[in-house]
Amino acid sequence: MLNEIAFFGALETGLIYGLVAFGIYISFRVLDFPDLTVDGSFPLGAAVAAVLILGGWNPWLATLMAIFAGMAAGAVTALLNVKLNILNLLASILTMIALYSVNLRIMGSPNLALLGDTTVVTWWENQFSRENYYMAPVALFFIVAVVVLVLLWRFMKSELGLSMRATGANPRMARAQGIATGGMIVLGVALSNGLVGMAGALFAQSQGAADVTMGVGVIVIGLASLIGGEALVTPRSVLRALIACVVGAIVYRLAIAFALNADVLGLKAQDLNLITAVLVTLAIVLPGFRTRVQARMTRNKAGRNAS
Repeated sequence: MLNEIAFFGALETGLIYGLVAFGIYISFRVLDFPDLTVDGSFPLGAAVAAVLILGGWNPWLATLMAIFAGMAAGAVTALLNVKLNILNLLASILTMIALYSVNLRIMGSPNLALLGDTTVVTWWENQFSRENYYMAPVALFFIVAVVVLVLLWRFMKSELGLSMRATGANPRMARAQGIATGGMIVLGVALSNGLVGMAGALFAQSQGAADVTMGVGVIVIGLASLIGGEALVTPRSVLRALIACVVGAIVYRLAIAFALNADVLGLKAQDLNLITAVLVTLAIVLPGFRTRVQARMTRNKAGRNAS
C-alpha cells in the first residue's frame, strides 16, 4: 500500500502531467497533429525556468518565460509542416532532436540544481507545517490545473477555438469557410507545447532540478494520461475531455506509484517503461472491450424482450 507521502507525491506529479495531457489533447485530438516535440519542449521549459531562477528572476516570471519558450518550439514544428510541407510527425522529430542541443546550450551543463533557491513552491510550503510540507505542491498544482482547465475550456468555446477545432475536424471545409488553417495549426501546436513547457518548468521546481534527459518518454506519459482519462471519463464535450486529461494523469501516476510500492508485484524503478506500456495498452483496449460488452448485453436484452 502507498504511504501518505508517496500518495501525495503521485498526486503532485499527476497534476503536473495533467498539463502535458492538455497539450497533447490540443495537438492529437483537436488538430489531429501527431506531435513528438513535447519530449524536447518539456525539458526546454525546465531549462529556461531553472536558468532564470538561478539568475535571480521571480519564479513565476521564469515559468512564464518557459511557456513562451515552449510555444516557440511548437511554432517551429508547425512552420516546418505548414511552410516547408514536411510531414507533421517528421517535423516534430526534427524539432525534438534539435531541442536536445538547445537545452544543453541554455543550461550549459546536463543538469542544474534548484535546491535552496526560491521557486513557486516555496511560499506554499511556508503555509504548511513541517509535518505536512508534502501537501503544499499538491495544493498549488491543483489550483494551476483548474485555472488552465477553465481557460482552455473558455478558449475552445471562443470563435478562435472553434476555428481551431474545425481545422482539425475537416481542414478542407474549414478553408472553404475562410479559416486560415495553416495559422490555426501554428497557433494550436504552439499552445500545446507552451503548456508542456509550463509543465516542465513546474516539474523542475517541484523536483529541485532540471535535467536535459527529463523529457524522455513524456509523450508516452501524456498519451497514457489522455487515453486512460478518456476511458474513465467519456469525453462527450470539451469540458469532459479536459477533465479526463487531469483524471487520467492522476490515475496513471497513482497506478505507477502503487505498482512500484507493491512488494507483491516485485517491480522496481527500472520497470517503469514496462508498466507504462502495459497501462497504455489497457487504456487503448478497454474502451473497445467495454463497447463490445455493452453491445452484447443490448442484443441479449432485445432478444429476451422479443421472446
